[in-house]
Amino acid sequence: MLERFRTAQGRVLRPVATGLLRLGVPPDAVTWFGTLSVTTVALVCFPNGWLWQGALLVALFSVSDMLDGHMARALPDRDRRWGSFLDSTLDRVADAGILGGLAWFLVVRTGAWWGALAVAALVAAQLTSYVKARAEAVGASADVGLVTRADRVAIAVLGALLGGLGVPWAVEGAVLLLALGGGVTVAQRLAAVRAHLQA
Repeated sequence: MLERFRTAQGRVLRPVATGLLRLGVPPDAVTWFGTLSVTTVALVCFPNGWLWQGALLVALFSVSDMLDGHMARALPDRDRRWGSFLDSTLDRVADAGILGGLAWFLVVRTGAWWGALAVAALVAAQLTSYVKARAEAVGASADVGLVTRADRVAIAVLGALLGGLGVPWAVEGAVLLLALGGGVTVAQRLAAVRAHLQA
């Protein structure tokens, strides 16, 4: 869904990426900075109920996830492959931080059921990425699905932002959407891989 906006984002971020490379900043440093910042903010702000503040900071630091990609395109192919691997790995850490922070908030504020649903959303997010990686390892493609990572981050951030501004059930609704959408995405990818391998 949100992948279509990457073209517009690229026009804004490419000059920034070029400037950072000229200053000698490596893409890996941007990747690490963004991941550690997002994870720390989510695990500090969300459990403490600082929802809208955490949402805005997560959104801000998530820009690095796009910025490091633009920087990596200027590097040799060997370095690009490593950067892609590192970025994908650390994305899982950031996902765990965001959804783990929301799960913690929900357990404390609303009870175990909603917290468990947030954990289910996290499991679905991790499985979505794992299925794609395993599909590529066996020569198949799994670039399908209802909810991409960009969608997941946007839904989580929007839910936290609206919840922090006093909109009732915003966080719970976001978590429910992520759990259901993540489950559908995993099923879609499994079906696509099965169809490809048995064709």
